[in-house]
Amino acid sequence: MPIWVDRILRRGRGGSAGQFFFEMQQGNMTIRIALIHAVAVAVAPVKAAFGELWPEAECVNILDDSLSVDRERDQTLTAAMTRRIIALAEYGHATGAAGILFTCSAFGPAIEAAERLPVPVLKPNEAMFEAALTAGRRIGMLATFAPSVKSMEEEFRQMAAMRHSPATIETYCVPGAMAALKAGDTAAHDRVVAEAAPRFGDHDAVLLAHFSTSRAAAAANAKLGRPVLTSPASAVAKLKSILTGTGLQ
Repeated sequence: MPIWVDRILRRGRGGSAGQFFFEMQQGNMTIRIALIHAVAVAVAPVKAAFGELWPEAECVNILDDSLSVDRERDQTLTAAMTRRIIALAEYGHATGAAGILFTCSAFGPAIEAAERLPVPVLKPNEAMFEAALTAGRRIGMLATFAPSVKSMEEEFRQMAAMRHSPATIETYCVPGAMAALKAGDTAAHDRVVAEAAPRFGDHDAVLLAHFSTSRAAAAANAKLGRPVLTSPASAVAKLKSILTGTGLQ
């Protein structure tokens, strides 16, 4: 049993998980979620996802944008970065958060090291990958931050192997998209991401790799002619499911 599951069971009155979830569902408990960001442009998309899917949650934002700078510079996930990711997760837990959601996709293995905490700790893409694996075998992913691609693809393959799925993933890193977003040209970002979507038109599912990329979902849907999968919506839905009891076995 994961540490956080045991903690939830113990938090119920008299050890009753049912009472714990009942109180949450009746609005007697405020659920705080720590959102940990490595880029400022990830804040708005996850805020929008919570507003739509789980407005009752209390979200706190923790931002260290030097992480993305250092990750791009070093081109690898260093031990020092892993320690920083764990420290951020521990800080989020110290604020009283019932769950922690990382929003930057370039730090997967480091986030796994933070899963030792006694609350759910979600990687940004795990819920989206789970949804993709139910969609079919050929998965296409549109990315905008190249240093994240290798670890994301490995995470997907590991998840597919654990589920005995033959699914494969193909990634295209959209040139100029992240630069446009950081420069404040959101329209250009959305346009180039959407224009790249049809290259995966024959795939079973198309993913927008990052929280920041999700803002292009509507434009990509229009170009593709069907919905794409985004990480903020998938992650919020999964975390809500876990923390309201429906995700527990």
